[in-house]
Amino acid sequence: MPPRSKEQFQTFSKAKTRVTRTAEAGKVFVDYKDTESLKKLMSNNGKMSSRKRTGASAMEQRMISKAIKRARYMALVPYAAVVG
Repeated sequence: MPPRSKEQFQTFSKAKTRVTRTAEAGKVFVDYKDTESLKKLMSNNGKMSSRKRTGASAMEQRMISKAIKRARYMALVPYAAVVG
């Protein structure tokens, strides 16, 4: 049997999305007004992605979830997918 090349195997690893920013004072934060970045961290149904999928640390994931909840409350991001 000939040896298999790496091209035969399918890779599922996706580039980790980073949405944390650093302020001039050195504080790390997630901007709830940046809806395009937040949509990348949500599924098609509107669920937040897990830490494993986003590649965020525990502190970053808490900031992401808080930012998504704020954006939902202010109607910048939908609570659920629109069916229709």
